[in-house]
Amino acid sequence: MDKKQLTEHYQDFRDALLDWFKDYQRDMPWRNTDDPYRIWVSEVMLQQTQVKKVVDYYEKFIARFPSVSDLAAVPLQDVLKVWEGLGYYARARNLHKAAQVTVNELDGEVPRDYATFRKLPGVGDYSAAAVQSIAFNAPYAAVDGNIKRVLARLFLMDAPINDAKSAKLFQQKADTLLDRNAPGLFNQAMMELGAMVCRPQSPTCLVCPVNLFCEAFQTGRQDEFPKRRASKPTPEHQLAVGVIYNAAGEVLITQRQLDGLLGGLWEFPGGQIGEDETAEAACVRNIAEVVNLSVTNVRYLTRVRHAFTHFKIVVDVFRCDYEAGEIVLNGPRDAKWVAVAALRDYPLPRATHKFLGELIAVGSRQSAIS
Repeated sequence: MDKKQLTEHYQDFRDALLDWFKDYQRDMPWRNTDDPYRIWVSEVMLQQTQVKKVVDYYEKFIARFPSVSDLAAVPLQDVLKVWEGLGYYARARNLHKAAQVTVNELDGEVPRDYATFRKLPGVGDYSAAAVQSIAFNAPYAAVDGNIKRVLARLFLMDAPINDAKSAKLFQQKADTLLDRNAPGLFNQAMMELGAMVCRPQSPTCLVCPVNLFCEAFQTGRQDEFPKRRASKPTPEHQLAVGVIYNAAGEVLITQRQLDGLLGGLWEFPGGQIGEDETAEAACVRNIAEVVNLSVTNVRYLTRVRHAFTHFKIVVDVFRCDYEAGEIVLNGPRDAKWVAVAALRDYPLPRATHKFLGELIAVGSRQSAIS
């Protein structure tokens, strides 16, 4: 195609995509607002999380923090509690920090300027482009996993979608396709196309509104794309944790450092099981190393499994009684004794929730017996 034909070709693609999106887009709560703060919250939540899971969290979050100033005014622990279970907690920590910067340094207004918005904590290229285009109709092409898949099939792109080195290539293609008259709608339409039609497995190509423009469909190669770099085997870590009871029947919980995995959440002290070490022995050793306490009457409670993005854990959980020692923290940022019934008031990792009900039930049975 010559330049004129290519320009017309891209415009036909945009028209077909937007016509489809206007008729078939899903009804999402963040699509019924023009509030940039709420659009921002939705885009943060949607990173690496399925839409069906995000909807309830989004509505709960907005009900609790309806404005950026409301979010900025509360302690981080309140934010983490509302976010609890959604995962990738750095998103919540950064959103909270960014809200405080917005209120304290930007007069409480979400920046309309891309460069200013991009500098806020936790704001990357994707979220900056998505929020600026959807909230302010600014001409920036957003590129997420769904859009990469669409682009890879449209243009038969050999660049692996899970390789950081490919990001520039996908961004260039997205910039070329972007409808600059309706960038927000176009970005949402591309995301929707990837989620609903151009799916990872079994794409519904026959009903795709832009299959005439798709080189993969036209050549029967849609199952070959997108390309992915081979992943390493997922490691599995064996852990042991202890639920320590004091004489008052309270249990000890520790708070993780704010940076890193599960930052700011509370958990029971523990750690990895060493080679040729029993889970019970590892529990006792880790308690001594992490909080400087010795324990007695160690008894098995349960085993839980949990998968993170890049690794899995198998956790053996024990109940034990405080014997001696003063709390000295080696790793956690804080520790406190709390009533078992009060555990649900703290933001806890999902792995902890997998045995929390059993733990509370055991405590209730013991109370009934005593």
